[in-house]
Amino acid sequence: MLKHYTIVMLTSLGIAGLAALAQTPASAAAADVNQEIVTAAKHAQLAGNSENIDAVHVHLHHALNCIEGPKGANFDPKQMNPCKGMGDGAIPDSSDVKIKAELEAAAKEAQAGVAEADLAKAQKHARDTEVMLNRIGK
Repeated sequence: MLKHYTIVMLTSLGIAGLAALAQTPASAAAADVNQEIVTAAKHAQLAGNSENIDAVHVHLHHALNCIEGPKGANFDPKQMNPCKGMGDGAIPDSSDVKIKAELEAAAKEAQAGVAEADLAKAQKHARDTEVMLNRIGK
């Protein structure tokens, strides 16, 4: 009887614990800055490899959304945020001043690519953004 009671209690506690975790908002959970950076770098890579200017711009917007997060000046809610649920964006989630500065530089490079109308130049900005992010991400 004691064994049965112990198993029931441990199972109940486990289920309650999982339910509590499921209800924890993303901002309250530990943000995964590195995953946000890696995801942004992947989208910068996709932008650099895109064969038309619209695709370059779309993927650079995705990278910017990951870097800056929903409260960022260049966040575009009309574009996908591939980092949704990972945190509030790599810049706001980072506590390292040096990394924040590097992320801000990468965001400026991505913005330059978004503003560029020439395909080859936009792709170069995208590739430069990817390189910058890969230096930061592990």
